[in-house]
Amino acid sequence: MATSNSTSSRSPLGRKHQAIQREQRRKDASAPPPRKSTRAVQAGARRQPARQAPEQLKKPGHEADLRLKPRFTAPDYEGSRKLAGMAAIVTGGDSGIGRAVAVLFAREGADVAIVYLDEHVDARATQAAVEAEGRRCLLIPGDMRRSVFCQRAVAKTVKTFGRLDVLVNNAAFQMHAEALEDIDDERLDLTLQTNIGGYMRMARAALPHLPPGGSIINTGSRTGLQGSRNLIDYSATKGAIHAFTKALALNVIDRGIRVNAVAPGPVWTPLNPADKMPADVRKFGKETDFKRVAQPEELSPAFVFLAAPSCAGYITGIVLPVTGSVTAI
Repeated sequence: MATSNSTSSRSPLGRKHQAIQREQRRKDASAPPPRKSTRAVQAGARRQPARQAPEQLKKPGHEADLRLKPRFTAPDYEGSRKLAGMAAIVTGGDSGIGRAVAVLFAREGADVAIVYLDEHVDARATQAAVEAEGRRCLLIPGDMRRSVFCQRAVAKTVKTFGRLDVLVNNAAFQMHAEALEDIDDERLDLTLQTNIGGYMRMARAALPHLPPGGSIINTGSRTGLQGSRNLIDYSATKGAIHAFTKALALNVIDRGIRVNAVAPGPVWTPLNPADKMPADVRKFGKETDFKRVAQPEELSPAFVFLAAPSCAGYITGIVLPVTGSVTAI
C-alpha cells in the first residue's frame, strides 16, 4: 500500500503544498549547519560585564569584598518623581538588588529604610548612595525571622519618615546542596524562616500602615518558576513567595493595596559568590539566552514600575520574570 510520502496530490492546493515542501528541502540541504552563539547579549542602555571572576565570599556575603563590583547606580535612568513624598522599606537593601532598588526609589523621590542582618559596611554604602540622591535613608539591622524585630523595624520607619507606602521584601538565604538529605533541620528552618517566614512577618507588620495606593513587592526567583537541582529548599521558598504574592494580593485588594513580585534570573550580587564554588561563579549566568549574568541596575527599574501608582496602579498579583531568558514561564 502506498504511503502519503509516495503519493502525489491530485488537487492544485495539494500540489502547491508539495512544491513548497520540495523548495524547503532544497534550502535545508544547502544551508550551513546552525551555530549557537556564545557571545553575551547587550541590549540595555550601557554595556554590562560579560564575565565575572571565580571568587567566593564568606556568608552572609559582603558586596565590599567582591572584586567585580555589582553595578547599581543606573546612570542612564532619569527619575521623574514617580514616588515623590513616599517612604519605603527595602529588606536586604544593604547590597545587590536591594541596594539598586533603594537608589532608584530615592531617585524617584522616596525616603528609604534599609533592613539588613549585620553587613554594616555595605549598608552604610547604600545609605550614602541614597542620600546622594537627596533623600533620607534609615539603617535598621536585625533578624527578619523574629516577629518583634519586624514590628520594631516598621514602627521605626513610620516614626522617622511619618509614613510607609512601599515594602520591598528582598532579603534571602541561599546555600546549594547535592541532595535533599544534605539539608538538616537547622538549615531548612533558616531557609524557610528567612525567605518566606520573614516576608510574611514583614508584610504583616507593614500592612496596618500602608495607605490605599501603597504596595508590597516580593523578590521571587526563576528557581521558583523552574526549580533548581542544587537549590531545593531555596527554590521551594521562592515558589512559596510567588504563591504568597498572589494570595495576599487577593486578600488586600479591597484595601487598595497592591502586591506583586519580581522573579530575577542570575544577578551579580554577594548572594551567589557566598554560595557557589569559584568555578561555578565563573560560568554563572552563561546558561541564559543573554549568555551573561544581569547587573542589579538591570532589575531595579522593574521594582520602580511595580511600586509607582502612576505606572502599575491597575496591576496586582503578578510575578514579573526578569530572567534573561525567553522560557522563564
